[in-house]
Amino acid sequence: MSSPELVIQVLRAELRAAGITYKALAARIGMSESSVKRMFGQKDMALSRLAQICKAAGVPLEDVLRRAADARPQADTLTPTQEKSLMANPRLLLVAICCLGNWTLDQIIETYQLSEPECIGLMVELDRLGLIELKPLNRYSMRVSTTFRWLPDGPVQQYFREHVVEDYFSGRFDGAGETLLCLPARLSLGSSRELLLKIQQLAAELARLHQADRRLARDERDGVTLLLGFQSWESSAFTALRRA
Repeated sequence: MSSPELVIQVLRAELRAAGITYKALAARIGMSESSVKRMFGQKDMALSRLAQICKAAGVPLEDVLRRAADARPQADTLTPTQEKSLMANPRLLLVAICCLGNWTLDQIIETYQLSEPECIGLMVELDRLGLIELKPLNRYSMRVSTTFRWLPDGPVQQYFREHVVEDYFSGRFDGAGETLLCLPARLSLGSSRELLLKIQQLAAELARLHQADRRLARDERDGVTLLLGFQSWESSAFTALRRA
């Protein structure tokens, strides 16, 4: 569905919620009911007409546009070409991962050796690649869904497997607030999906705490990384011990 169609769909829903019929709207904006129906049926209209209808219905135009943007279909993955572009520049990959974690521009440049102009330039590149939509005052919204994942065995996942996983798990995991768990289980597909949803909720909670702790002094916060994997797997050493 195109952006204009989404806007019209949201506007139609707002009119229904307000109890405003096409006939009532036509009277408010000085048009015939048939003309209003035709206008909505075409699923496109000028911005000035959209603003007029919103004003007549008592619906803020900004709310309609925001809801349409929120309803825009979002991708669950990037393409191999997009991932290769990230891998071509380690700093671009760094900022991409920060954006996926809902970091602000200030948080990124406070933590890493990136100047503000450089970081903004990298965010512009992420906008071009389709990962984020850069907005005024260097704010952004994600163009990927909340269930975003790297391509299985794609460029980024290969990099993580070769360079990140071993380095990450070489730690002792015995510090304050640290833990390492490896828990086997036998689950149905439904139970696996339920657990996956909880993992996604955990990721959202991590992002929330990250934002909430912005008010703390820099020396009161430490960099942490949550690395999760969930798949049908068993150690080959354990598989060798299975009953026939």
